[in-house]
Amino acid sequence: MPRILLVEDEEHLAAGIRFNLEVEGYEVETIADGLRAVDRVVPEEPPTAEGGVDLVVMDVMLPGLDGFQIVDRMRKAGNFTPVLMLTAKSLPQDVVQGLEAGADDYLPKPFDLSVLLARVKGLIRRRDWARGAAGEAETARVGRSEVDFRNFEIHRGCETIRLTLLEAMLLKLLVERRGEVVTKTEILEKVWNLSPDTETRAVDNFVVRLRRHLEADARTPRLIQTVRGVGYRLAAEE
Repeated sequence: MPRILLVEDEEHLAAGIRFNLEVEGYEVETIADGLRAVDRVVPEEPPTAEGGVDLVVMDVMLPGLDGFQIVDRMRKAGNFTPVLMLTAKSLPQDVVQGLEAGADDYLPKPFDLSVLLARVKGLIRRRDWARGAAGEAETARVGRSEVDFRNFEIHRGCETIRLTLLEAMLLKLLVERRGEVVTKTEILEKVWNLSPDTETRAVDNFVVRLRRHLEADARTPRLIQTVRGVGYRLAAEE
């Protein structure tokens, strides 16, 4: 079963979450403060297979550093392990802020443990979908780049670009629907797991990031095309 790092400073809550995750069969490691969490997820040396984790469940409000700062440091250091944020803030703009900060899912407090377990399973399932099912092609050609969905990487010449889970999921959705229009509603539901009526520019911002990775000139995109008022389309293969 996947390994989970739980970063939560409320002792009783952390104990309850850990117990329930372990009942489900997960291996769980707990950390109670932000500075120790950074040392764990942004180590000086890359973690071994035994020391790595498959998912981070992290509170936003932590002593030392908050969850947003930790995720930002993770991503800048090239650690793209999926992150589920826990927070007392539940407004839609707070959820969007968490996702744009680099988290892959966002669960407001208080929450039912069954909901947390469902979100954990959902994130791992979304990661596995992005990587591809057994027998499914693990790579795709997009323009002059090769996308490696198994490792969440884009290879362009000698350059390798790492993708977050959400970036990889968005790109895979566009690749699977190549030549078709993918609406923002579909993206919000299938990639972000958000209500389709959520007001956010997060989708547009992620498309901009993918264009920077893939386009010869991101200012005049040819591969990821905007269909005004509807969504986006990945250009058909030439």
